[in-house]
Amino acid sequence: MSERIWTAALVVIGDEILSGRTQDKNVAQIAAWLNVQGICLAEVRVVADREEAIVEAVNSLRARNDYLFTTGGIGPTHDDITVDAIAAALGVGVEHHPRAVETLTRYYETRGGLTEARLRMARVPAGADLIENRVSGAPGIRIANIFIMAGVPHITAGMLDALTGTLEGGRPVVSKSIGGWVAESEVADTLRQAEKAHEGVAIGSYPFFREGRVGANFVVRSPDEALVDRCLADLTRALEDAGYQITAGGI
Repeated sequence: MSERIWTAALVVIGDEILSGRTQDKNVAQIAAWLNVQGICLAEVRVVADREEAIVEAVNSLRARNDYLFTTGGIGPTHDDITVDAIAAALGVGVEHHPRAVETLTRYYETRGGLTEARLRMARVPAGADLIENRVSGAPGIRIANIFIMAGVPHITAGMLDALTGTLEGGRPVVSKSIGGWVAESEVADTLRQAEKAHEGVAIGSYPFFREGRVGANFVVRSPDEALVDRCLADLTRALEDAGYQITAGGI
């Protein structure tokens, strides 16, 4: 029986990402964190600060994945509309979470007090729980299979830390690499045959051009480390038999 694969999707929310003013760093750190939890990041979508765009992305991605993460749009300003959009997607109202109000009141006690704008960060879709934020005052939000997180990467990292070990997943995916000075088009059939012969692995091919030469690294992935090792050994042997010099760990 094939092993259950747990998947997650990510919606990156923000006009500043789409305009290029801000470079997203959350995709890589969320993907790496999910992998340790035994969950595969299956798809990522970047959407503007428009309610209809967020609603469409949330509803389509949460339906076909075990978990959905969002980053961005939960700050104190008028264009932070993620909470309202996700509430609309779920068909629920928006309320102030009492524990979020307490947390923000304490946090801003020595920082000028809890203004109306700052109080916006205590708003959640009705029925939601909080994700602890040890870095700044505003918590993240968890409702159904949706995790609503900050857009600032170091704050997102803290929220992920608070979630560690709380999501059901499978075994973490193991990745190992080999590389060679070879054009991937020359070995496409060899890669395909190796993947087919080792059910349960995925082989990625990553070409590069360095020192005036073409090369490629090949990454074998599976939750089963023994299967990864067998596939790598067979693939290495097949490539060396074809006359290529192969480097363990990649080039």
